[in-house]
Amino acid sequence: MSHQQITVTSPLLPPIEEFMESVKDIWNRKWITNNGYYHQKLEKLLCEYLGVEYISLFTNGTLPLITALQALRITGEVITTPYSFVATTHSLWWNGIKPVFVDIEASTGNLDPQKIEGAITPRTTAIMPVHVYGNPCDVEAIQNIADKYGLKVIYDAAHAFGVKIDGESVLKWGDMSTLSFHATKTYNTIEGGALICKDAKTKQRIDYLKNFGFAGETEVVAPGINSKMDEIRAAYGILNLKNIDASILARKRVADTYRRELSDIKGLRILPEQKNVTYNYSYFPIFIDKEKYGISRDNLYYKMKEQNILGRRYFYPLISAFSTYRGLPSATPTNLPVATKMADEVICLPLHHDLSDNDVYRIIEILKK
Repeated sequence: MSHQQITVTSPLLPPIEEFMESVKDIWNRKWITNNGYYHQKLEKLLCEYLGVEYISLFTNGTLPLITALQALRITGEVITTPYSFVATTHSLWWNGIKPVFVDIEASTGNLDPQKIEGAITPRTTAIMPVHVYGNPCDVEAIQNIADKYGLKVIYDAAHAFGVKIDGESVLKWGDMSTLSFHATKTYNTIEGGALICKDAKTKQRIDYLKNFGFAGETEVVAPGINSKMDEIRAAYGILNLKNIDASILARKRVADTYRRELSDIKGLRILPEQKNVTYNYSYFPIFIDKEKYGISRDNLYYKMKEQNILGRRYFYPLISAFSTYRGLPSATPTNLPVATKMADEVICLPLHHDLSDNDVYRIIEILKK
């Protein structure tokens, strides 16, 4: 089969020699955590790259969600999506907040703004949407609802590193946005995360909260936790940032090939791209209609697995289907028909910067058969 070359010949992970030089430098500085040189440098570089003013680094992507709710003093009920990784809703549970699930849009997988107002009660204090697969939410519609009812908006932007709307960072929307730098993400610090806010005073509060509430050697101003990023991971993140544009370009080539080759397969649906969005190509989900495609999503998933093609049913099951949350009134499947259908049909195809053209076309051929 003739096809375009999509392989990347240069490695996009930090060279081990350069990383070890950073480790040696950290050792020589004798400062391995607690807002050290590399931590401060990475925060500055990320602000510049992402086009935001204030960013706080964390040791993973879940703790920024928990801390955002604390920093904004969110209580009562928060409207959120069932179609996400469980960390989104767990962050509410850990803060003693009741999640209220609202259905999603079939075209994006994101929280449906038209369903939000009907879920607002006197106890609602915030909305927590997710930019699913790096696909931006309808941020203007969500903000209009938030402004109308006096609600805060915290975006789980775990998938949205570097994503832009009309040339502006998607992270600028809402009151706060969180990022995940887990090893599976487009940009990673092995494990890590970040919280983006809009002013220096809020950043200071966030930084207090992520370091036990310490405002000095002997003063504690809030019941904070320990969620700081260490110097080793910050150094790794600095090196990874050098390669991020090349990594996104390589992912785009794979995603473009999938989109071109799979778009005409009956019973296989691909999410449309928004024309005004700059993507980071974090994921490539497909949705399988059993009646039209010929076999179920699960049968296809296991057939792929037999061929050592490790797709992922992401997100399945819905968060609302887990035992912790299924008893909530908003968690009933009849309240979430679109989310339920997407969860039952989705497979995310392999997508990373080092995926060879031979592997990509082998995956395509299996899907076509």
